[in-house]
Amino acid sequence: MNNELRQEQKRLDSVMDTMMELIGRLESETGRRRKEVANIRKHFWDDVKVNTDTFDDYLETIIGLRQQAQALSVTESTHRHATDRLSVLRRMCKVPYFGRINFTEEGDSTAERIYIGMSTLMDTSGENFLIYDWRAPISSVYYDYPPGPAEYTTPGGVIRGNLEEKWQYIIRDGVIESMFDTRLTIGDEILQQALGKGTDKHMHSIVATIQQEQNRIIRHDHGRLLIVQGAAGSGKTSAALQRIAYLLYKYRNWLKAEHIILFSPNALFNNYVSRVLPELGEENMQQVTFQEYLDHRLSNTFQVEDPYEQLEFMLTAMDDSSYETRAASIRFKASARFFETMKTYRQSLELSGMIFKDIKFRGKPIVSAKQISERFYRTDTSLRFHNRLEKLTEWLIEQIDEIEKLEMTKPWVQEEIELLSNEEYQKAFTYLQQKRGFTEDSFDDYERERKVLGRLIVRKKLKPLRKWIETLRFVDFTGIYKQLFDDPTHINRWIAGEAPEEWGAICRLTMKMLQEGKLFYEDATPFLLLKELIQGFQTNSSIKHVLVDEAQDYSPFQFEFLKRLFPLAKMTVFGDFNQAIFAHASEVIDFHTLSGLYGPDETDAINLTRSYRATKPIVEFTRRIVPGGERIIAFERDGERPSLTKLSNHAELHRCIASKVVDLRKRQYNTIAIICKSAAESIGAYEALSHIEDIKLVKSSSIEYEQGIVVIPAYLAKGIEFDAVIIYDASVQVYGDESLRKLFYTACTRAMHYLQLYSVGEPSSFCEM
Repeated sequence: MNNELRQEQKRLDSVMDTMMELIGRLESETGRRRKEVANIRKHFWDDVKVNTDTFDDYLETIIGLRQQAQALSVTESTHRHATDRLSVLRRMCKVPYFGRINFTEEGDSTAERIYIGMSTLMDTSGENFLIYDWRAPISSVYYDYPPGPAEYTTPGGVIRGNLEEKWQYIIRDGVIESMFDTRLTIGDEILQQALGKGTDKHMHSIVATIQQEQNRIIRHDHGRLLIVQGAAGSGKTSAALQRIAYLLYKYRNWLKAEHIILFSPNALFNNYVSRVLPELGEENMQQVTFQEYLDHRLSNTFQVEDPYEQLEFMLTAMDDSSYETRAASIRFKASARFFETMKTYRQSLELSGMIFKDIKFRGKPIVSAKQISERFYRTDTSLRFHNRLEKLTEWLIEQIDEIEKLEMTKPWVQEEIELLSNEEYQKAFTYLQQKRGFTEDSFDDYERERKVLGRLIVRKKLKPLRKWIETLRFVDFTGIYKQLFDDPTHINRWIAGEAPEEWGAICRLTMKMLQEGKLFYEDATPFLLLKELIQGFQTNSSIKHVLVDEAQDYSPFQFEFLKRLFPLAKMTVFGDFNQAIFAHASEVIDFHTLSGLYGPDETDAINLTRSYRATKPIVEFTRRIVPGGERIIAFERDGERPSLTKLSNHAELHRCIASKVVDLRKRQYNTIAIICKSAAESIGAYEALSHIEDIKLVKSSSIEYEQGIVVIPAYLAKGIEFDAVIIYDASVQVYGDESLRKLFYTACTRAMHYLQLYSVGEPSSFCEM
């Protein structure tokens, strides 16, 4: 193996030399082309003789212009392609290729070695391939076949043969760290490293089993919805990213990165994921958090609470008088039942209940809300709801047209004309000349001039109002949503069955927030749904595939909304129900609730039970925390048993943590997380531990994934792993409530190699070793 590794490194060094030579040539070429583009632009008109005296002169001028523009276009295109190629080659310097197949074509006696990377690279002669693009036809053998008979399709037909060997490489900065023979394409670094260390056959067998499970996810290709439930550390995120790469590869003729969207838990996770996405020469797919989408749609109307503010309240405000009401509000508004209630409520608006705003011009009402309502409900009720709104909009625009005629003769218009500066007057004249064909003679008539200018001024003033009407801003969406809560008895008209017993208190709490211009997180999606149901869904038909990570954080209501937002997309959701830590967790997402989105025939589920990111002792400890944890299978990776230390006070706790951090640093642990229950506890811990060198506090607003030593709330650490984890305070006082079991499990499962728990006073029952 060592000899083969040396030979492979020697080849890689040769490839790197070729690449650096090509980069040098391209840098010279792009510099030269950039100067050429600048020079052509600078002297564009110098080489064109403009003459329009005769038709022939005019034709010659046009031809000259076209030739000069074409020369500029060709030079710009050449410069752009050279720049793009240079960018790809610079990225390839870090990882020139990641795989190799030995393929014997039918009729040949020897196998050809095919190296696969993000882009094609030829040798200096331009005749031999050093690296094949991962999208090249022959590369499909690498993705689609284990060793044995294989084939691939080219424009010239099907090429058959035998796949002799299949290798993967871990290359960093031009150095092969490890290489291994495998029957499957492995996209997870920990598994790659396990195989690259020459582990025994038993380990190879375990890895192969894990990979077969992940491969089912990566290549799943039927139905509308795939649900992946996976234990902590089972490789869900890795499988998600590999699935994206596979979809982009298999459907490369019509599926591009911009057609895929990943909903991730937070901006911190987005940054973390961007570091582990495979280098496949493609732009990353769109990544967004659900909160970012809500803020985009609602921030101009409300101050919207984010999910972490909601969770922070539920974790720290148990003594608040509104705590139980808030908990009931979150559970109900997150439910599929409330989704159906909202749909029924919207249907009821066809007969009554629509609320409109007065339409004003220059501070005075020109069409009252009452007039608009009467007009809407007099419109033919056999028309669809949205068609009635369209008719109403058209009628309002007609009213604006009438107002325009009336306002033109008003004194304020004449005053505006008198105040026009020479520059504004000239602008008005130029505009009318272009749009209306006016000439200087047209403005010789004083009366006509003032009439035309008056119309122009009024039209300009009314333009924003027209836009306001066309975008349905005369509909009082906030008022319509408030109507749900202004009288607790009204919900009986729209809900199936009984309303929650706390409904009256929920109504009062919701109204208080709405009157302050604020929106609870649990109200954001229902409000947006109601708005969309009234004005028509702003669907996104360009998205072909939606991936949702940490699916257990989403409510049934939110999934129903996402389905309607992306009507043409397939959906893959990844989650771990044991990490369902949000307040709506009683409405937990599982196969049964999600299969209703597209129907059982269009839904499939895959369960990952093998956890391999953490050592076996850590997995054996964490699986005891949650019900059904015995089904989680630990990876055969040795390590230290988790340790629980009981302390008498916080001063002692902080001394122990500081000492432990020093010890962990000496042991070369690169990422160390001190995980707290909440943001409030994190701030206190950070202040007490701030003397530790390079320690950082992670907040919900953090967008950079910080390596090193961090203090972080458990809910922000979700989806991220650390070499070593310190549970700040695992006492019964902090983690005594049964509702915190899954949060505690989430915190502990962030540890890959080392887990230390501290408890100030009696430890929580979750800590049983």
